[in-house]
Amino acid sequence: MINFGMLSNDQCARLHTLTNLRGMTAQVSDFGATLVALTAPDREGRFADVTLGFDSVEAYDSEANPYFGATAGRYGNRIAHGRFNLEGKAYQLATNNNPGGIPCHLHGGNIGFNRRWWTVKQLSHSAISLEYISPAGEEGYPGTLTATVDYSLTEANELIWEATATTHAPTVVNIVHHTYWNLSGAPGDSIKEHILQLYADHYLPTNAGLIPTGELAQVIGTPMDFTQATEIGARMGADFEALQLANGYDHCWILSQPAPAGLAPVAKVCEPKSGRVMELFSNQPAVQFYAGNFLDETIIGKGGITCGQHTGFCLETENFPDAPNQPNFPSTCLRPGETYRHKMVHRFSSQ
Repeated sequence: MINFGMLSNDQCARLHTLTNLRGMTAQVSDFGATLVALTAPDREGRFADVTLGFDSVEAYDSEANPYFGATAGRYGNRIAHGRFNLEGKAYQLATNNNPGGIPCHLHGGNIGFNRRWWTVKQLSHSAISLEYISPAGEEGYPGTLTATVDYSLTEANELIWEATATTHAPTVVNIVHHTYWNLSGAPGDSIKEHILQLYADHYLPTNAGLIPTGELAQVIGTPMDFTQATEIGARMGADFEALQLANGYDHCWILSQPAPAGLAPVAKVCEPKSGRVMELFSNQPAVQFYAGNFLDETIIGKGGITCGQHTGFCLETENFPDAPNQPNFPSTCLRPGETYRHKMVHRFSSQ
């Protein structure tokens, strides 16, 4: 455990390092239950950090932080106009994002879970468990929510992230892990040459505000088709305009084999130069693939390196965006006596 910096409220953030016997490390902060760094070996056995992030907690607490390594909640992704109805009552959340000039609620609001202090409940050389109690009314959400996030690093070179939550009153929950990956180990390099496969044959078209229209569309014959391994940047071009994708990908794909009672394959990403491979498995029905479209040269990351556009990608397994407003989407309502569970397994190897 090391000191990760002090904020204006005189609270000191801590950075905890997880290790396995094969040399991998993961650094997790109690500020935001944030994954700050993860090292993985290339085909020559050389380790490098494959995440984007910052060198100090002050940067993670900034509004300019693009959710590097974040645990995003209480509701990750977007809710249209920050409004929803639950059991006959209307709720208004913060509208802290406005893609296309259309306001929406994003990743929990003005101060989401990624900018809250979490309590370390358990800690070992390879695992950490953190807890945050979100009071009723925080950021406009109903119900007091007790959330737990567990990180563990296995001897199979797997990083496991698992979130659970319980509530005292009905609420909506979609806790999301939001690490930006760059498997090259060079955080200033583009991720466009990474090879991506998504085990998903449908996606959610969106309006200009990146809110799903409610349609489930097939990926075949569109730039959204990653059913076969494809370079991320291969189809970034003028044909994206009709999909609100002029800058790149920021959409939700529907998994072909969702496994709510277990784990299903979500994605496989390969970085050709280093040979690093990341496979992703989850128990959620969907994944948001984001290609770092809104990163820019104003974001100075670890080691003083600029995190420009398309220097990191996110694969956020989740329930559907805007699900509280779309009855044909899977429910995100959590009631007393129920337990929300979201598990992701990131498996690292090389080829």
